[in-house]
Amino acid sequence: MERIRVLLADDHTLFRKGIRNMLEEMPDVEVVGEAATGREAVDKACALVPDVILMDIKMPEITGIEATRQVLQENPHIGIILVTMYDDPESAFAGMRAGARGYVLKEAEPEELRRAVEAAQRGEVMLCPIIASKVLEHFRTEPWPAAQPLPYEHLTRRELEVLQSAADGLTNKEIAERLFITEKTVKNHISNIFSKLNVNDRTQAVLYALRQGLVSVAPAENA
Repeated sequence: MERIRVLLADDHTLFRKGIRNMLEEMPDVEVVGEAATGREAVDKACALVPDVILMDIKMPEITGIEATRQVLQENPHIGIILVTMYDDPESAFAGMRAGARGYVLKEAEPEELRRAVEAAQRGEVMLCPIIASKVLEHFRTEPWPAAQPLPYEHLTRRELEVLQSAADGLTNKEIAERLFITEKTVKNHISNIFSKLNVNDRTQAVLYALRQGLVSVAPAENA
């Protein structure tokens, strides 16, 4: 199995060193480079074309969110995970609108980071529990405008189960195991969900479902 090639982008040298040491303990991950500014992250992404980038939000020259947008314009297949201290929903929304596939706090455990890296490499999305909980609370206090269409009415019970599992942060394989179906069937359900909700990826589907109250997220212990 090929190793996941990761680029680290953070302006704090000690943090990059700590993340590198953490990742190098994972046998399926290879750190291929580091960047200390947003501009350097864009340049190195183009030169190295990693599978995944761990991107800080606040960096010199350009922000991690703008760097994310620029990287994905040239290499849309790269999975970018925002690794940050900011735990507010607005930062998460901005990152996901830029195309990030994950949002992990710097206080996360190594296992959570590993899951996010693997999910991003597969093209899937993962939000850390604290952010998912705050996103849900944000939607509770900011109701969806009444004029919006209701495409979710066309979702089947099984598609709702798959959507809830995606909101729980499960991979396609884990969803298949939970629901006792094949991984191919999971992919078919997800494709149908995207089509019915008129969204392009898991992040948009889960955010829409949270806003509509179709799925729930268990509150984080320290949220």
